[in-house]
Amino acid sequence: MGIKLFSPKAPAPSKDFYQLQLTTKEVIIRSWRISLRNEFRDARPSVNKESHQDFLDSPTIQAQVGIIFGENILQYVVKACQGHFDFLERLPEPLILRILDFLDLEDIARLSQVSHRFQTICNSDKFWEHIVETSCDRITPEMRSLAQDVGWKTLFFTNKLQLQLQLRRRKNKQDQEMSRY
Repeated sequence: MGIKLFSPKAPAPSKDFYQLQLTTKEVIIRSWRISLRNEFRDARPSVNKESHQDFLDSPTIQAQVGIIFGENILQYVVKACQGHFDFLERLPEPLILRILDFLDLEDIARLSQVSHRFQTICNSDKFWEHIVETSCDRITPEMRSLAQDVGWKTLFFTNKLQLQLQLRRRKNKQDQEMSRY
């Protein structure tokens, strides 16, 4: 599994820093309290190391992780401590985009329902721009401009007649605006 790090700053007005480190054997929580209050001025950074089983057996530590790092991170850590690793979620986005090149549109639609991360990636302009670039012979500057306005996914699913009509309207509108000056 390797090492997974999460390092948020506590929500305002707190200036405390936290780090959660997940290793193959331990869950390590580091904290550093930063405060102007006298009772915390001499506070040193602290480290709390728990084995995976001790973490699973401690609702207090789990609640602390949930509050500081959020429910998604807590669920990720609990599942990892139980031995359930979601390697697909951990893949870097460029690699996921490369894998998506080999999928049909139906499969991409299904994958977008797997998680919020995959929904974001499968609906991103970066992904659909790549799809349009690989499926079209040539992308004109007018098409790029239209894609900036309506989105690459919408541009992809627009049929050729509608696309030509939209491009023509856009050009006419630009010509009219230029003729006013």
